[in-house]
Amino acid sequence: MIPNDPNQHKPRDRKKVILRLGKYLLQHKWMVLAAVSLTITGNLLALLGPMLSGYAIDAIGVGPGQTNFDLVLFYCGLMLVFYVLSSGLSYLLSVLMVKISQKIVYQMRKDLVDKLLELPVRFFDSHQTGDIISRLSYDIDTVNSSLSNDLLQIAASAITVIGSFIMMLRISPPLILVFVVTVPISVLFIIYRTKKVRPLFRKRSAKLGELNGFVEEIISGQKTTKAYHQEQTMVGRFDQRNNEAVEAYYMADYYGSTVGPSVSFINNLSLTLISIFGSLLYLVGSVSLGNLSSLCCIPASFPVLSTRWQTSSVSCNRQQRRQNVFSV
Repeated sequence: MIPNDPNQHKPRDRKKVILRLGKYLLQHKWMVLAAVSLTITGNLLALLGPMLSGYAIDAIGVGPGQTNFDLVLFYCGLMLVFYVLSSGLSYLLSVLMVKISQKIVYQMRKDLVDKLLELPVRFFDSHQTGDIISRLSYDIDTVNSSLSNDLLQIAASAITVIGSFIMMLRISPPLILVFVVTVPISVLFIIYRTKKVRPLFRKRSAKLGELNGFVEEIISGQKTTKAYHQEQTMVGRFDQRNNEAVEAYYMADYYGSTVGPSVSFINNLSLTLISIFGSLLYLVGSVSLGNLSSLCCIPASFPVLSTRWQTSSVSCNRQQRRQNVFSV
């Protein structure tokens, strides 16, 4: 059998991977700048929604006859306008990111094919054809998905978190202590879990490449296999590699899927603490009912950052595998 890539399990320099991706992004810097502007504007407009909702609730009042309908309708109208504008900007941003990712992936594939044409024959003798095809197609498709979706969501979530902290600090500084505790716990958990899960996704990519390479060998050598009556032997070897690939996929997807629910639990814990301490502050008159409602709406956007960070880590592994070809 053809030996595996000797650099497959060695640690990679993730900074070089990010810098290489950055070079591709800089080739379309004006489109990227437009995407950043749309991201910031759209998320800030969406972030104003909970605050306007709180103002509308305060305008309703808690006693009979205290409702200011004109003010309530005014804030509700502003919420509608801001959310519609935010949705429109998000649509434009999605279209723009798809175009950027398509241009970048086209250039990636072109550079990879040009590099493969320059490599000596010994590279192809020491690497399975299926693994090379996997890097050229599946890995780059994952990078494409990350650029068009995950990178966008990470940036949006980061802006939302920063804006939420500013808004919470403006509404009620004491309640921000809840997030000072829960948000670092979420971040530390994400970092810890990502370090554990990342090797599983790397192994999944390696097993897929081995399976593709073995299938390519079987198809190209089918006449030889039948001539020596080795069909059952090849089926047994295929079953072994297929089971290894299935196991690698299961382990990566299983442990990767635990990140989101775990962070959601921490997020729900912070929401519970805000509700409890916010109610106590409302009873003593430190915060209004509308401000308490606004604070309860904020934590819902935090888990998105964790799930997208996990997916982008997988994409970075794909880019690492692709970069190994360039380092030959």
